[in-house]
Amino acid sequence: MSFTNSKFIAIDAMGGDNAPESVIKGISRFDKNSGCHFIIFGDENKIAPYKKLIPSNVSHEFRHTDIVITSDMEVMSALRLGKKSSMGLAIQSVQSGESVAVISSGNTGLYMALAKIILKTIEGIDRPAIATLIPGRNGKSICLDLGANAESDVKNLVDFAIMGEALARSIFDKEDVKVSLMNIGSEEVKGNRLVKRTSEILKKLFDNYVGFVEGDDFNKGNVDVIVTDGFTGNIALKTMEGVAKFISCELKDTINQGFLAKLGSLIASPALLALKKKMDPRLYNGAILIGLNGIVVKSHGNSDEIGFENAVKFTLNILNRDIFNRIRDLIDKSKLHDVVESLGGEILK
Repeated sequence: MSFTNSKFIAIDAMGGDNAPESVIKGISRFDKNSGCHFIIFGDENKIAPYKKLIPSNVSHEFRHTDIVITSDMEVMSALRLGKKSSMGLAIQSVQSGESVAVISSGNTGLYMALAKIILKTIEGIDRPAIATLIPGRNGKSICLDLGANAESDVKNLVDFAIMGEALARSIFDKEDVKVSLMNIGSEEVKGNRLVKRTSEILKKLFDNYVGFVEGDDFNKGNVDVIVTDGFTGNIALKTMEGVAKFISCELKDTINQGFLAKLGSLIASPALLALKKKMDPRLYNGAILIGLNGIVVKSHGNSDEIGFENAVKFTLNILNRDIFNRIRDLIDKSKLHDVVESLGGEILK
């Protein structure tokens, strides 16, 4: 299946805290010139009040199902109903070849589980990972895994590095990609057995492996790829988002403290607006569940229409760069097998 010829995108309209309103409003921000045709899966009774918000020049259609996977649903119940739900039907649209990508703001764990069951993983990859762009002072970095796997072994981390490098080559359009590994210190003697063994392989696998990075390197933008396990990555991401919200709220409170503060903020408004825009998490919305046989994109659970719009833009960027096929090719061409043979297969355990 080609992932570049058409732009039929399957949408789970019922996933997320603000669905279906935020999803429909986000879709309405695209016109026919975007080249998208949206197949929207969900409960038409709940979608009906928002249908009129989609302009006539937005190519779309609706597929009804009243089965919805909610964030508080038990895993077994969700998986039992999954394939008939809005989320499951949207994923199956990719499996059948009807759509080239699927987007959902629904429960991440259930989304990953369903996508893995329906689409399967790329040959050679044991577990998918969640990858997204992280803004930094000197540029953007791709970080993975951000929560798909609470536990990872050496083979998983090496897979993440291979997929992350392929993603970075495509998105950043360059071959000289710097790959790093998250650790509690940059020195080689630091870290647990997992990161030390992984680092030993990455040194031999990548010409541009730069070694360990620490938590305060997350937003520097000095490396192209940051590899970590999902437990650590998810905490790092949410800590970053929490700090950004804290700074934004504190800045707003400070500006409102008296006449001089308001006058100063008026003078500095261009700089403050630029800062607000740079720190707005909605502008960086969209993460790819990488390693699956299809383009599966996760939008933040509390996304509004601007956030969902950017998740669609993220998806279009992935599609336009043919990232799925590039990842598969780079996995096939990687030196992983030879490296493992030279170090002994036991190192992956």
